Amino acid sequence: MAPADRCGPGQGEARVLGLFRIVVAGLFASHGVASLFGVLGRDAVPVRTWPYGWAALIELVGGVLVALGLFLRPAALLCSGAMAFAYFTEHQPRGLLPLQNDGEPAALFCWSFLVLATLAPRALSLLPHR
Repeated sequence: MAPADRCGPGQGEARVLGLFRIVVAGLFASHGVASLFGVLGRDAVPVRTWPYGWAALIELVGGVLVALGLFLRPAALLCSGAMAFAYFTEHQPRGLLPLQNDGEPAALFCWSFLVLATLAPRALSLLPHR
């Protein structure tokens, strides 16, 4: 029996998607931690400041929820929408393409969270598989 066959059909893909969910959400949450607490080379942003404080709160709370697999679809959709908003209000006015306007992280997070909201990978999450 080949090593890939031991996991059964779809098990390997589910684990990779679960790891993808954890890594993307962890990176996203680290942006929230940096902005809210003024660490990792960033200045602290007051929580009630629009839009930066709210964005940092969404990054932290949404990132943690998605990483843990809790309220996965709504949390991932909120994170995706927040990054779409950030891209079109902060980055896109400075240039047409993400490479020109420093919007690559926002675009990548937006699309990554949209994929996670759609597929909702439960592997390696706190909630049992359905």
